[in-house]
Amino acid sequence: MHFTPQYRRNALLAVVVVAASLSLTNAPATAQSSSQRLASPGQRVVADNCSVKYIRNVNIPAEVEGKIIELNFEEGMDIVAGDILAVIDDTAAKLALELKRAEETEAMLNADNDVNLEDARNSRELADAEAESHKKLYQEQAIPFWEMKKKELEAVRAALRIDLAEMQKKIALAQYVAKRNEREIAEYEQKRRRIVAPFDGYVETRVAQRGEWVQPGSPIATIVQLDRVRVEGVVDAIAFSGRVRAGLPVTVRVFSSSDRDRPVIVQSKLGFVSSELNLRRQVRIWVDIDNVKDENGAWIVKPGMQAEILFE
Repeated sequence: MHFTPQYRRNALLAVVVVAASLSLTNAPATAQSSSQRLASPGQRVVADNCSVKYIRNVNIPAEVEGKIIELNFEEGMDIVAGDILAVIDDTAAKLALELKRAEETEAMLNADNDVNLEDARNSRELADAEAESHKKLYQEQAIPFWEMKKKELEAVRAALRIDLAEMQKKIALAQYVAKRNEREIAEYEQKRRRIVAPFDGYVETRVAQRGEWVQPGSPIATIVQLDRVRVEGVVDAIAFSGRVRAGLPVTVRVFSSSDRDRPVIVQSKLGFVSSELNLRRQVRIWVDIDNVKDENGAWIVKPGMQAEILFE
């Protein structure tokens, strides 16, 4: 079929008109959807998908190879930083430490010994006096030259003995420092066989058993911190742009029971705001809160509980 130029122009004009009409029809909907993404100034900021998490959840390892001879904890115990959780057989380490202490004592006595130095000084004083007297005798022609010269050289030798004694004292002091360091290393090796709690916490899991042979890095127990926990969630970074900053006061509501109308409420400050958005244009935030125990001695807020973070 053949179309005339006039027919083609009219058809093209009709297509342009229809496209313009569709563009005008969709424009208000697009503008409306963009405005819906921005929250009103009076709308309260509430974080989504909040839950309680550990701040510290640490697997305590063995640092050396050996057999566990002491195990001083059980699951469910509260521990204090510095408590000795376990001891790995330290018999050899104790004997090595005693040896290094004895060597350090010997080196210290040698470093404090001034007998050789005082003897060298006295010998020089005597040699100088003899050399001076022989010099006078030689001047009076009472003795030959070689005898006077012998006493002068003995005086020089006595002076060199002082230098030697001073050098030996410095060497003894350096040896004492080295033995002291060796003793400190031996103490450190013994301490490595004592597994100590790094912070106040709660024994979540016991891994090792008394009498078990462990390797460096073998986990002994899992220790968690419960006196202070973290509530983490996400906030719409587009809807609440500029209204979420670290340090802002917030209210944390933790749902510790099935009754959501009676949450645990804690006032705190926002501790962290991520600089990265997820696929839903949300940023990750968290708040650290203090935890307390109930009348039965159990922690009220536990990791895994659901929560809310409300900005003031």
